[in-house]
Amino acid sequence: MTLKLPPFVRRFPLYANVYLLDSPDGRLLVDTGTLAHVPRLARLLTQFRPDAVVLTHHHVDHAGGAPFAARRGLPVLAHAPEHPYLTGKAHDLPYPAGKPDIGKVVSRLHPKVPAGALRSIHPGEDLAGWEVVALPGHTPGQIGLLRDGVLVAGDAVVGGPAGAHLPRAAYNADHREAARTLRRMVDLAPRLVLPGHGEALTPEQVRRRAERDPEPELLVM
Repeated sequence: MTLKLPPFVRRFPLYANVYLLDSPDGRLLVDTGTLAHVPRLARLLTQFRPDAVVLTHHHVDHAGGAPFAARRGLPVLAHAPEHPYLTGKAHDLPYPAGKPDIGKVVSRLHPKVPAGALRSIHPGEDLAGWEVVALPGHTPGQIGLLRDGVLVAGDAVVGGPAGAHLPRAAYNADHREAARTLRRMVDLAPRLVLPGHGEALTPEQVRRRAERDPEPELLVM
């Protein structure tokens, strides 16, 4: 069963999920999809005119369109540990799984966000009424956003036909930390979890996955 999103959230699958968060406090676009989806991203930016782009983490399926958004004059917000990857100072990318040399090439081929367009955000900070929360494990500096019981979770969790999953271990910077983050997400007591891939999840689905041992999970990329 597909869960209904609250009226202040819209989801757009641009390979990874892109979320428009629209409230009286402002409009945020969370993540930007892949480089191949930039034409659709451009339409979203023109249609919705967000105040800023927030990146949950630096992986190219979530941040591929961020340089384009920056060229449009939008501030790009990300946790400081993600900045070296977004600007091109670092090129660790776990895709394809088990082939880090290819991942580095893929990273180098992607356009980067100008350092001047990046703004650091920090756990506990308020962004247009959303609280920034730390969700490390998939990447060291991954963050999510929480408001009124709705948690935008990036790749801290993945939605699938069988419920909630972790990205496979090869895709996580620290798989056991990713499992601990899943348990911390349960402690946040959200009423709805919006994953980086797949449909919205209930807190019960996340709790069931968090109670399992941290074994590698399959995420089709």
